[in-house]
Amino acid sequence: MSEPREQLSSRIGFILLAAGCAIGLGNIWRFPYIVGQNGGGLFVLLYLACLAFLGFPLLLLELSIGRAGRSTFPGAFRNLKNKDAKFKWELPVYVLFAGNMILLMFYSVLTGWLFSYMVGFFSGNKTVMTAAYFEQLLASPVQQIIYLLLSLVLTFVICIGGVQKRIEKSIKYMMGGLFLLLLVLIVKANLLEGASKGIEFFLTPNWENFAKRDIWATIYDAMTQAFFTLSLGIGSIAICGSYTSKERTLVSEGFWIITLDTLVAFCAGLIIFPACFAFRIEPGAGPSLVFITLPKVFQNMSVGFFWGGLFFVFLFVAALSTLIAVFENIIAFGIDELKWSRKKSTLIFGSILTILSLPCVFGFNIWQSFQPFGKGTTVLDLEDFIVSKNLLPLGALYLAVFAMNRYGWGKENCLEEINCGKGMKLSKKILPYMTCIIPVIIFVVWLTGIIQHFS
Repeated sequence: MSEPREQLSSRIGFILLAAGCAIGLGNIWRFPYIVGQNGGGLFVLLYLACLAFLGFPLLLLELSIGRAGRSTFPGAFRNLKNKDAKFKWELPVYVLFAGNMILLMFYSVLTGWLFSYMVGFFSGNKTVMTAAYFEQLLASPVQQIIYLLLSLVLTFVICIGGVQKRIEKSIKYMMGGLFLLLLVLIVKANLLEGASKGIEFFLTPNWENFAKRDIWATIYDAMTQAFFTLSLGIGSIAICGSYTSKERTLVSEGFWIITLDTLVAFCAGLIIFPACFAFRIEPGAGPSLVFITLPKVFQNMSVGFFWGGLFFVFLFVAALSTLIAVFENIIAFGIDELKWSRKKSTLIFGSILTILSLPCVFGFNIWQSFQPFGKGTTVLDLEDFIVSKNLLPLGALYLAVFAMNRYGWGKENCLEEINCGKGMKLSKKILPYMTCIIPVIIFVVWLTGIIQHFS
């Protein structure tokens, strides 16, 4: 028998849950090295513009579908579609919704890596500050599985306790701890000798640095970072909307969510760039920046094990908040669509997720001969390609078309939901942009990503 639909107890609980879903490795891991690769300050301004004109409107659309539909993604589309519509809008959504599970299949493994580094630093393991530690971690399926299971068990224990009783409370403590850690690490990083050069690189627009790379590639990176940082298109933000009240407009709530998400990304930059310049480390080192390059920074610091441990606690908390928020979306699917209890949904989907996470682990060792996109690629690359390059942009495109289409939900209904409650309102004048321009931008982003990937 299904349970009554739960609600978050407070406005701050909703904002932090949605922000927790958005805040993750995209802010702390991807954002700094993308900024580093694209020349610093001018790229940051471009990113903020893309966030305002692309990310924010899409965030409002997904939140409105969730709050008005009062269900997970498929159920929300089914509840909101035009009664006269012959097309079953909810059917493609099941495919998009599967992106939540595929995302967690590799995100849980990455969270396990962070857990491993956190333990390594606090236990004083000398190899944790070298590239050898990461190589040993990837080569050992047993070690990866242990930390994967610890991360997942922690996620399941929090989620099984319910939205108000455990998830909301846990997210509040985690987000509070996250920002406290940010402040401590920012102060420490900016007291390092030479840190000011890192701040200058990060925040000062420099055309010379910006022009070193192909301009279109840079614009594309800014658009995709603004788009993917919010995890839009697979319903993980919509489920947060389904748990909140209609007391405040979604413009007001969306503003706070996107502000917190951006603030964490900027704070990560205020930590990483000063540290990189202080110790003459390349800030555009790519995905290896967090797991190989930055650990070497702590080797040169006094009390390096403590500061390294604190940094990876920060990363782990950010990743865990995303795990909890996205897994809650999957649990809610079992409750809403399959009429399971919360406990049953958590246990069944938790077991499935645990098993499905193993291929990502094995891709770095016993299955390393499987290289889906050529030499050096792994199962993680395949799973990330399915979600990041396809389901997220196509899902966002689909929800934009559905929300703005009179044969779907309808732009008048969508605008009414966005503006329901107290607070800032969205002008009708922006509807043509959301109806015609945004879908074209998303399609271009998706098509460009596919072309770049295979070329």
